[in-house]
Amino acid sequence: MKLTIYQVDAFANKVFEGNPAAICPLQEWLADDVMQNIAAENNLSETAFFVPTDTGYHIRWFTPVNEVDLCGHATLAAAQVIFQHIEKDKSELHFESKSGILLVSKKSEAKNAASNTERLEMDFPSQPPTICVTPQLIVDAFKTTALTCLQSQDYIVVFDSVESLINAKPDLSLLSKLNLRGVIITARDTNAASEFDFVSRVFAPKYGIDEDPVTGSSFTQLIPYWSEKLGKNILSAKQLSRRGGEVACEYKGERVRISGKAVQYLVGEIEI
Repeated sequence: MKLTIYQVDAFANKVFEGNPAAICPLQEWLADDVMQNIAAENNLSETAFFVPTDTGYHIRWFTPVNEVDLCGHATLAAAQVIFQHIEKDKSELHFESKSGILLVSKKSEAKNAASNTERLEMDFPSQPPTICVTPQLIVDAFKTTALTCLQSQDYIVVFDSVESLINAKPDLSLLSKLNLRGVIITARDTNAASEFDFVSRVFAPKYGIDEDPVTGSSFTQLIPYWSEKLGKNILSAKQLSRRGGEVACEYKGERVRISGKAVQYLVGEIEI
């Protein structure tokens, strides 16, 4: 069997930025263990598979070690593949997923030869976090008790400054023992010269991802938190991984809008 595979850098203005995802379009589902083996072989934070439905597509996501319920950057990457290669005339896509209906639409921007110019906007369910007691594993992993902790799909740890967030070096072996998917650390960007409202980093060693470059699904939790804290519904964010990625955010109550650009890196063929 031969399958087409794409690799796309999501939340990126050009290749080698943002978060790379592998995308495998299918006509029907493969066995779960085969999809998991493909994801392990790709060894990227996420590999997305999708099949056509009457209303759009059904999408699933696999890390190198597990299937997950929601992934933002690989959804953005899958939409880029569909818009570029499968349904070029479409302007909006409907995905069915374990987390409900996900929408992705094209948002045109002024042409700029220096960068990829088409922004894609994802409409996802909101996952507001709630305050919780900071787990001892997080205290030990970050070697500090001066932390505000919340939880939703992940634990969210609020740092007091961008600098302390950048300098954080958690013990990943401890974070891998947590009961939730991973840990998001975040801080308000108070630099007057900055264009960003908040910054973040994401660690998910439990799922084989030490630090994720840009995590779309984390913003389903961060957007409602920072929207309430800052008193604004439209925000700009940056994930401060080594590759980095910029994310435009909008809070819509029960839904959030997360947008960025995606750039194709490769097209290949899997033979299994």
